[in-house]
Amino acid sequence: MKFEIVIAIMPYEKECKAIASAKKAGATGATVISSHGTGIKEAKTFFGLTVEMKQSILLTLVERHIVHKVVKAIYDELDMKSPGSGIVFSFPIESVMGLESQLSIIRKEAEKEYF
Repeated sequence: MKFEIVIAIMPYEKECKAIASAKKAGATGATVISSHGTGIKEAKTFFGLTVEMKQSILLTLVERHIVHKVVKAIYDELDMKSPGSGIVFSFPIESVMGLESQLSIIRKEAEKEYF
């Protein structure tokens, strides 16, 4: 099996929507990391202190045949066309260990897709 990691960065209040849409599209799990960052516009300041919006990073490992489906589901659900609504992307993974508890589900889904 070939895997890719899907990474979505979004405002933290949208993380539950992102997880739900990824799972609905076939992801079997996700890891969420709290973060903050900067975009094309400067961060707002308040009395000289920079106010940064809290963000979440969603990491989910998926079988290659459903990558586009998961990316598109997150993109659509979070309406990422709007500025400041986030970004989602993926890249291939060379090797993976520790998915034993999920492999039976992943195999069944892959078999449906390929056979």
